[in-house]
Amino acid sequence: MRLILALAAAGALASPAAADPKYTAKDLLSPCTEADNDARWGEAAETECEQYIMGFIAGLEATGNAGPGTKICPPDQNTADEARWAFMRWVHGDFTKRKAMPASDGLMAALEERFPCGS
Repeated sequence: MRLILALAAAGALASPAAADPKYTAKDLLSPCTEADNDARWGEAAETECEQYIMGFIAGLEATGNAGPGTKICPPDQNTADEARWAFMRWVHGDFTKRKAMPASDGLMAALEERFPCGS
């Protein structure tokens, strides 16, 4: 029951666009980047980006795919911002190749690279 509630909460945090299977790394990168670049709408963009990321991480944790004994150990403090920056850097690391991949695949790869367990 607890797992179902956690997954429901994680899903509720994600924006409707994030549920689209065509929601790409570039689509998620846009609000993540605008969070720092747009004085008027930056806060709303940051919320969209970080809620997607935190919902994704909550889903991983609820299903036992993040935390000790897994490939991903998100930071204990400032998780949303640290993960947002990790994702943005990861996508820009090979933008041409990574921009069209599903946002979830890109975020998973960024989290695995930046927050491996045991490091």
